[in-house]
Amino acid sequence: MSFPLITDWGFYAVAIPAVLLLGVSKSGFGAGFGSLAVPMMALAVSVPQAAAILMPVLLVMDLLGLHAYRRHFDAKLLKFLIPWGLLGTLVGTLLFKVLEPRMVAGIVGAFTLLFLAQRLLFPPRPDSPPPPRWVGALCTATSGFTSFIAHAGGPPVNAYVIPLRLSPVDFAATMAAFFFCVNLSKWIPYAWLGLLDMRNFATSLALLPLAPLGVYVGVRIAKVIDQKLFYRLLYLGMLLTGCKLLWDSLV
Repeated sequence: MSFPLITDWGFYAVAIPAVLLLGVSKSGFGAGFGSLAVPMMALAVSVPQAAAILMPVLLVMDLLGLHAYRRHFDAKLLKFLIPWGLLGTLVGTLLFKVLEPRMVAGIVGAFTLLFLAQRLLFPPRPDSPPPPRWVGALCTATSGFTSFIAHAGGPPVNAYVIPLRLSPVDFAATMAAFFFCVNLSKWIPYAWLGLLDMRNFATSLALLPLAPLGVYVGVRIAKVIDQKLFYRLLYLGMLLTGCKLLWDSLV
């Protein structure tokens, strides 16, 4: 018995680079770019279907990232981030059928660009204090919500974690652990919403071999890259993500 996976080559023309980009971002390097995966795949399929196809791929990527950075998690930060992220996925579950994907894309895009503008126009001093906890709670809950809707959780949580000035490896490890928990929490709600059908799952299996390749490339870069350059590339990824998501909300 053969699985009825997607056979349209136009879909794979956008899905393959999207999965590779997502793999690189799951390593922690270029984390902002990962939010482009669903919008890229949405050129060929709907946003909900793109999100569902990426679920098994994300699970493998998360496990690979956890293994690669298993000694570098910021446990104290994770204890704060994870509950708020899970709250965001709960809100996403309840609102999934109410909100249009374009509206969510616009919210995430605008939030991302506002954060970048604030960082560039009013750069923090080396001795500036970290953002207040309520800002972290709001950003992280928003991250869980946008992650549930469109796997676009990177920009909101980055807005809180980047000012904490972690090393590239600690940043990558903490984000890998955070999104492992968030993505794992989405499986039952996605099944309940009817998104995890056999066609999407079979298509995921076809894309799965690309997962370790993208993560491997990202891990290798994150471990050797200069910290200043790392965050500049992260900002570039967030800029492109914000522009793309905002554009998707308008057209």
